[in-house]
Amino acid sequence: MTWQPGLPVHGAPAWVVVLDAEGGLPAAAKEAGERLGVDLGRLLEAQLATGFSPAAGATVAYPLLTGEASEVVLVGAGDGSAKDLRHAGAAIARFGRGKDELTTVVAEGIDDAALRAFAEGVILGSFSYTLKTVDPGEPAVGQVAVTDGTDGTDGARQQVLDRGVVIGRTGWLARQLAITPSNAKDPAWLAARATEVAAATGLEVTVWDEKKLAADGFGGILAVGRGSTRPPRFVRLDYVPAGATKNTPYVVLVGKGITYDTGGLSLKPREGMVSMKRDMTGGGSVIATMSALRELGANVRVTGLVCAAENMPSGTAYRPDDVIRHFGGRTTEVKNTDAEGRLVLADGLAYAVQELKPDVLVDIATLTGAIKVSLGAMLYGGLFATDDALADNLADAGRVSGEELWRMPLPAEYEDLISTPIADSVNSSKGPGSITAALFLKAFAGDIPWAHLDLSSIAESPADRFEYSIGATGAGARLLTTWLTSETPTAGI
Repeated sequence: MTWQPGLPVHGAPAWVVVLDAEGGLPAAAKEAGERLGVDLGRLLEAQLATGFSPAAGATVAYPLLTGEASEVVLVGAGDGSAKDLRHAGAAIARFGRGKDELTTVVAEGIDDAALRAFAEGVILGSFSYTLKTVDPGEPAVGQVAVTDGTDGTDGARQQVLDRGVVIGRTGWLARQLAITPSNAKDPAWLAARATEVAAATGLEVTVWDEKKLAADGFGGILAVGRGSTRPPRFVRLDYVPAGATKNTPYVVLVGKGITYDTGGLSLKPREGMVSMKRDMTGGGSVIATMSALRELGANVRVTGLVCAAENMPSGTAYRPDDVIRHFGGRTTEVKNTDAEGRLVLADGLAYAVQELKPDVLVDIATLTGAIKVSLGAMLYGGLFATDDALADNLADAGRVSGEELWRMPLPAEYEDLISTPIADSVNSSKGPGSITAALFLKAFAGDIPWAHLDLSSIAESPADRFEYSIGATGAGARLLTTWLTSETPTAGI
């Protein structure tokens, strides 16, 4: 995606005109219309009269018989906000499928946040994944040139577009990891993808196999993975910015990497298993986030931990009433083998606290169905936090990225719901499921400022809508990347 100073001398066969915040034409539309041989003002009036709405992402295409292009499309930008421009960008990507290039005219003076979001939308709307051998669909648009019609080179505008492309790419990668079917994707596969990302982006990587996990006492990851013939893995990715010192803030991310979840011996119904290939969305989002930190110049140290296992029923599977000893020694009595995500995350959190001692600790997971009951689907992810500044910083990043969060409580009064005389806690209980899951994890975070992101509510899109494609959304990657590459991600914590 390139920023074009002025209208291009030789435009693409298809042109896109993005309406302004008032639903009108951008300043460069008159000149563009002359080039295309059409009065864009009259075209817009005619379309509005027949029911076209300038809502964000609304499109109307018009074939051209003269001029240098064969087609022009008008795209609504809603109120011109970053959110609405992201939707407009995704609509353009869908229009552009199968086309080699597009010339896109936007409103003069579009601010950086909106332009960056627009670029994210183009990337995200271009996403597709198919293993079809017949009618696989049209490929993504090859090239998009963006201009507001003003002359002069503007390297700063290109940098804004480039940043949006990179952030969009993290969402693309997280989706690709999540949507890969589980006959191809197992814990070793996920570790291999993380290793490839590390090699390509200058990260350090360490992978624990099942023998090293046993030697080091990762009882939660081992227990969950014990029922599968495909053993678990624990992955550590490390990013250190140039010029880092002992005073550089240090953040650790911990992602749930359940590559398939049958529920184990607490077997899910068939309907409940559908889409469980994406139960490693948290781990995939951690990998995708880590991939962008060096390119975007993040100024904090970051370690990404991925706790990967496949939860299967078998003669070797862990059972209800088993007692697990996690990394560091804390014990859990199992009451539901389908509450497995918190068991693997517990090992990752305990490892971070004991071995890494970060300034900030964040875990991310598609953890509970209960968060969907609380927040519904596709609007908000759940946010739990022990530090108000951390919660605010993450919520701000959610608003900027379009992956919005809603803060949930951590009431101590509910801790009795996960108590047991047999172990330090149980892994499942009656009551507010997302809250008790967060309280379970809180005990493993120690005194470090900690946040838990339960993103089951935004992990799956039922249709192609705005920047989302049907299926796994890769929830969390854009949120975490936006947060960690902001100027002061740990401010106030």
